[in-house]
Amino acid sequence: MSYKHLVTRRDGPVEHLTLNRPDVRNAFNAEMIAELASWAADVAASAGAVRAVVIGGAGKVFCAGADAAWLSKSATYSEDENVRDATATSHMFRAIDELPVPVIGRVHGAAIGGGAGLAAVCDIVVAADDAVFGFTEVKLGIIPAVISPFVLSKIGQSAARELFVTGARFPAARAYKIDLVHAVVAAPDLDATIDRYLTEILASGPEAIAAAKALVRDVWRGGDVTTFTAKALASRRVSAEGQEGLRAFLDKRKPRWSP
Repeated sequence: MSYKHLVTRRDGPVEHLTLNRPDVRNAFNAEMIAELASWAADVAASAGAVRAVVIGGAGKVFCAGADAAWLSKSATYSEDENVRDATATSHMFRAIDELPVPVIGRVHGAAIGGGAGLAAVCDIVVAADDAVFGFTEVKLGIIPAVISPFVLSKIGQSAARELFVTGARFPAARAYKIDLVHAVVAAPDLDATIDRYLTEILASGPEAIAAAKALVRDVWRGGDVTTFTAKALASRRVSAEGQEGLRAFLDKRKPRWSP
């Protein structure tokens, strides 16, 4: 499928998605958000053809948050129209967050506002050491409400309380310390670092990875985790993929899914 604001490339089982609005620092508008939601639905329905996703940005930055023209338009909306607009944005972030495959964020330049929110819905974030982050919504008199569930699950309340209320920008090193980012490297090393993550992912069971992602989400939500986790493990052990993985380990060979 072709998009106006996105570029996709399939490299074997790896989907590369590039935000492609470099003239506005890959900022979000309603059209781009709709395209991202559609893209996520296509990946989710790919029936195993996609085993990992890498999200990056064209040009000098990863994503600068909301497009000024879109913000200007939203300022004229009624409250109900703004609710519909924000709900569509929330659904887009959730669709990416709940993809059954690992999502790797390739962050360079800046990830501001919704761009930092996009980093938060990635399972793994690799950032250039000169990248800048920020939840800057309060500088505009608004709040990072739509991205807050995803950001809080990554960085916790303490860091969110500081960064949400100040709107301060912060470097990749700080993003690493608060767990928004998982690796900080020199910009020329971004792709090699991502390739190392992809090697690990492709050597693991794709169904197990999907189950592991769901496990993290479900355990985080609480409830009777003892029963839930016992059943989750038992289900994987008796699955065809689980049986293959265990047999391969015992036979000292690679499992069928491993390249």
